[in-house]
Amino acid sequence: MLAQQSPTRVPIARKISRDARQMQLIRATMRVLARKGFASTMISDVAAEAGVSHGLVIFHFETKEKLLTATLLHMAEEYRANWTNALAKSGPHPAEQLDALIRADFDKAICTPEHLACWCAFWGEAQSRPIYQQECAPNDRKYIRNLESICAALIKQGGYSHDATRTARIIRLVSDGLWLDILSMKNAYNRNEALRTLYTCAAVHFPKHFTPDGLISL
Repeated sequence: MLAQQSPTRVPIARKISRDARQMQLIRATMRVLARKGFASTMISDVAAEAGVSHGLVIFHFETKEKLLTATLLHMAEEYRANWTNALAKSGPHPAEQLDALIRADFDKAICTPEHLACWCAFWGEAQSRPIYQQECAPNDRKYIRNLESICAALIKQGGYSHDATRTARIIRLVSDGLWLDILSMKNAYNRNEALRTLYTCAAVHFPKHFTPDGLISL
């Protein structure tokens, strides 16, 4: 009788790169943070969400504070990359550039219930503010400078009489407010309706270039 051969076992990949593991833990942190908030998020929750041991999270991030800081920095970089890429792909006209920035804030990759809940958790927690100011404020200032410059160019080309700094501030604050409103109002309206609302704001300031439906063809 021929001896039966044991079936070939396919090895299970248990190890992933350090960067991939940390990203896995950051994504798990975002899911927990969105559900439980800043104060109630614990390392044990993140470990359970990621399907790893408590010790593995400690190995990569040491403390809850460092894990949350890494999560905040990841989200800030994700936001920066989103709007800079959108701006780089836009046309040369300032109206096209403003349109790119408006759309970027409501891109489906970053304007999700999970992302918005995480941002609100960080914004509402005093202990995260010094970290944000230290690590993320330079990116905010870069965004504001770009938005003000685009508004100034569009005001000049369109013959508008607005103040560029105030106009840019209004557009930015409306966008931030819509993020908060989407989250707090739950299912009252969706991302597309929020985008139309921001276009309405742009249309008030730049009626030759925008309507509530978006950019007017140049």
